[in-house]
Amino acid sequence: MSKTIIKIENLSKQYRLGTIGTGTIAHDLNRWWQTKMLGHPDPYLKIGETNDRAHKGLSEYVWALKDINLEVKEGDVVGIIGKNGAGKSTLLKILSRVTAPTTGSIKVNGRLASLLEVGTGFHPELTGRENIFLNGAILGMTKAEIRSKLDEIIDFSGCERYIDTPVKRYSSGMNVRLGFAVAAFLEPEILVVDEVLAVGDIEFQNKAIGKMQDVSSKDGRTVLFVSHNMKSIEALCHRGIVLNHGGVAFDGGSSESIDYYTELNTTAGNKALDDFNRKGSGELRISNFIITDVNNNPIKYVSVGQTFKIKLKVKEINDQHTHLRNINISLNMKDKKGMTLFNTHTKLYDKTYSAKELIQGEWIELIIKNFPFKAEDYKLSTNLIQGYEYIDDVDNMTVLEVRTGDFMGQTIHPRPEDGYLLLDTEWSVS
Repeated sequence: MSKTIIKIENLSKQYRLGTIGTGTIAHDLNRWWQTKMLGHPDPYLKIGETNDRAHKGLSEYVWALKDINLEVKEGDVVGIIGKNGAGKSTLLKILSRVTAPTTGSIKVNGRLASLLEVGTGFHPELTGRENIFLNGAILGMTKAEIRSKLDEIIDFSGCERYIDTPVKRYSSGMNVRLGFAVAAFLEPEILVVDEVLAVGDIEFQNKAIGKMQDVSSKDGRTVLFVSHNMKSIEALCHRGIVLNHGGVAFDGGSSESIDYYTELNTTAGNKALDDFNRKGSGELRISNFIITDVNNNPIKYVSVGQTFKIKLKVKEINDQHTHLRNINISLNMKDKKGMTLFNTHTKLYDKTYSAKELIQGEWIELIIKNFPFKAEDYKLSTNLIQGYEYIDDVDNMTVLEVRTGDFMGQTIHPRPEDGYLLLDTEWSVS
């Protein structure tokens, strides 16, 4: 029977939004008096809210993690998935001792190597070779042990030509290559990898996945892997943990975890439109929507390069506004930072509609062909406009989950420096 290598009990992490620290002398004194003199719990831990980045909230304190209880056995390969802000990176940072928990405890039985962010643990002024020795020393390796693995690390990283160049001159992809090689080849009992592998090119991603499989299956070491690439999670991991709003929402097999995560996103994204704060005159309201494939089958996510449909339904509020004419329907998509990536509306195609047409019609249908944006989560918003006046406006109607797929006949794994948009282009020499 495998022994427990990581045990997490009642783990919570609270952050204060805005400024760092309690902010006032009164807060500091109250905290000191309650905790040090009276032995009471920290009073400011009681007022934190769930870390839901989609809502403003009333408290300036949030729980990035709340009451996490987990056990990881030796040799487990665990995928940790969840939306941005779910608490994945915070959990790994606590495991790696980058930050301390607010409450609870973690017991780690073994040497742990982590790759959390591009260039983590590298000194920019040192060369790649010097940083290998530095990282090895941090992991508790002797110089002889590091030297015995040095050639393998350099060869795997593919950075041999630059190994004696300061890493401040490395690209982000080279940093990830070298950092992963160091973490994997210096033989820690536990390997923790955040989603930094997405920075590397497809050739290195495949090498890294293969190495993590070898580390777990052949060497019996434990791997914790955070990624938004569900195919990688399914291929590498036999166990999946879904985090949502700082808590464990699901813990089971990798396939079941992916299905739960997809369903969770669909349920959260497609909540009743009546729950949204809206603006506009309100004579008509967008009452329902659905995302389907070209055969009108509902889908939970979209793949890069896929053609799909977004369907909207409109209802009248008080049966008195069927006289409305020249209504323009709009849909826009934003990235996670709120930047608009596209906005399409019926007036672009010289089409407007009457209220009667929209109400009596079964669906308003928009077909998006060969979806050209990279795999990520995007926000969709929609509205009805007459002239320059909003009739109804639904901001952040849903989250559109986009996964890696085929574009122009090949599977695309874009890097951050490639931008958002994949163009249908053709190169030739003439």
